[in-house]
Amino acid sequence: MGKGGGCVPSKKKQPPVADNPPQPAPSTAAATATTPASAHSTNTTDENHAAAADAAIEPPPAAKLKILIVFYSMYGHVEFLARRMKTGVDGVEGVEALLYRVPETLASEVLEQMKAPPKDPSIPEITAAELVGADGILFGFPTRYGSMAAQMKSFFDSTGQLWNEQKLAGKPAGFFVSTGTQGGGQETTAWTAITQLAHHGMLFVPVGYTFGAGMFKMDSIRGGSPYGAGVFAGDGSRQPSETELALAEHQGKYMATIVKRLAHA
Repeated sequence: MGKGGGCVPSKKKQPPVADNPPQPAPSTAAATATTPASAHSTNTTDENHAAAADAAIEPPPAAKLKILIVFYSMYGHVEFLARRMKTGVDGVEGVEALLYRVPETLASEVLEQMKAPPKDPSIPEITAAELVGADGILFGFPTRYGSMAAQMKSFFDSTGQLWNEQKLAGKPAGFFVSTGTQGGGQETTAWTAITQLAHHGMLFVPVGYTFGAGMFKMDSIRGGSPYGAGVFAGDGSRQPSETELALAEHQGKYMATIVKRLAHA
């Protein structure tokens, strides 16, 4: 106590008060709670980038090789063979067949008198220009005195511009036929047609004896020859036998394998 009985204030200074006191650090638990969501977002982004990269490098599916089955059929026998031939082609991986018919040259009145059935509208008529896009062609037609019917010949006659530019040169092609009798031209109808291919520079692909034992069957009437599949129509009422149809299917399959071999050579 000093004189005067008053209290002497302490000379010890008080610590200054900060304007912005430090904030407490976030707890470890809180920091950990935000980590999984952030990591998930990063992982998802990485996966999306990887998927996009895979899609960019993955090549598009290869286009199938195309074989055109071009035919003329008045009473349906050649068409039966054509449809079964398509089954054979389509059975070979990477190859597909498309059916086309050549334009009719006879008037509808004449066809009625000949009792020809109406044509299937689902099979389109072909134009000469469409042959260019084919990887192989199979031509089918009935015989007229040992050679192709006029309708098919007329179609070949319309390919003059393709011949002039040799647009069909190197394309493989084959034949299948229909005749009325056993001596009606199963071989000569195809044989005489080879001249059309020769002038275009096309490759004639005969079926040969690749059908195996079926080519040697003698227990029933059978159309077809080493030149290609065939059917006996008789008076028009006879339908193709299973052996004739099987040979047509085999020819389609055989042609498809040849086309694949040439495409990959």
